[in-house]
Amino acid sequence: MPTWNEVDLEIDRLINSEGKAVQEACDTYRANCLKEMDAHTGRPVIAYYSGFLQKPGHPTLAINDFDINGFMAVIHNMRRDAGLDLILHTPGGEIEATRALVEYLYSMFGKDIRVIVPQLAMSCGTMIACAAKEIILGKHSSLGPTDPQVNGVPAMGVIHEIEKALKEIEADPIKQVFWQEVFRKYSPTFISNCERSIAGTKNMVSRWLEENMFENEKNPNAKAKEVFDKLVEYKNTTEHGRHFSVSECLEFGLNVKKLEDDQDLQEKVLTIHHSFVATFARLRSMKCIENSIGASWNVSSG
Repeated sequence: MPTWNEVDLEIDRLINSEGKAVQEACDTYRANCLKEMDAHTGRPVIAYYSGFLQKPGHPTLAINDFDINGFMAVIHNMRRDAGLDLILHTPGGEIEATRALVEYLYSMFGKDIRVIVPQLAMSCGTMIACAAKEIILGKHSSLGPTDPQVNGVPAMGVIHEIEKALKEIEADPIKQVFWQEVFRKYSPTFISNCERSIAGTKNMVSRWLEENMFENEKNPNAKAKEVFDKLVEYKNTTEHGRHFSVSECLEFGLNVKKLEDDQDLQEKVLTIHHSFVATFARLRSMKCIENSIGASWNVSSG
């Protein structure tokens, strides 16, 4: 399996020996990697990659409504009768954009979707993974908590603070003065928006789990609720960016397969991953959505 450095050297070879421009060399290498995976699995492949680790801070790096244009562009002309392998690398993003994206993928490919995470699919990325029939993770891969953020504030944290405040005020009414100052920072309807966001996320993810990943369970509704509660749990996570390893995801009850169990697939997936990492390192590209038949859609910094 090529390492990141070996992938980088191969791109250099395409530039120096074959006379390709940097953009063309990166595009050619990625396209070949995705085509090889399609040939190996017999399933169409879409890679959704954000350069958030190389170029942090830009709002376009997150999942947003503009992304649907990229998926529309690459899904055009793809076969749609063999399911979909979605390779996902994202920090997360907007909840409603995530809902729209999942529903669009269902309408195009049905529910035979595998989500493959070579490194990170956090927050709303984890929500997309929960919409799949199966998730494939490596030893180095991570999902993350699905607790929603409202204006950059963890909604579960706000509700936890309220519960704590009510208990402390009941035990010692003088503490009401302190908690009044704490909650003064929240604008009107903010707490209601937090409650609504939590409820909406729960309904969305639980429904996807119940109707796809757990559809053959004896009690898919109960199973979905159990798993969602673990993914959204606030008290036992250090931060919203908490990393859930493959072993933790299995313990949660998600339908997870280990990437290392299929060495050929592992080689294909990690080579694709390194090809995108190399692209973000060389170019101004910030996000790329690409399929296994040569179509791609990019967002650049300028």
